[in-house]
Amino acid sequence: QVQLVESGGGSVQAGGSLRLSCARSGYTYSPYCMAWFRQGPGKEREGVAYITSGGTTGYAASVKGRFTISQDNAKNTLYLQMDSLKPEDTAMYYCAAKRDAWRLFLPETWDHWGQGTQVTVSS
Repeated sequence: QVQLVESGGGSVQAGGSLRLSCARSGYTYSPYCMAWFRQGPGKEREGVAYITSGGTTGYAASVKGRFTISQDNAKNTLYLQMDSLKPEDTAMYYCAAKRDAWRLFLPETWDHWGQGTQVTVSS
């Protein structure tokens, strides 16, 4: 049973920073991919960043240069460092995991999800 638990969300002013964490457990397979998605009020869930088992990363255009995805395999934890936050970054942020590296920004292709952590950026 794969479990993903996010933490680190909160409220911050524009220009500030937050670091999200996703603790994972119950993995029975390798390799795997991990990602962060977000869903703002009245919006569809969208991909933010991903990292493959080989360490390849990818970012949505809206966050590239401001957000950094990383993972600590020893701690079984995925991170998302978010800098220069903007009000439009306000959303529920979700951690996701799957085995393949196909269509990594498409939410429907991901198998496992966390419960989400709220990020609110005020102007």
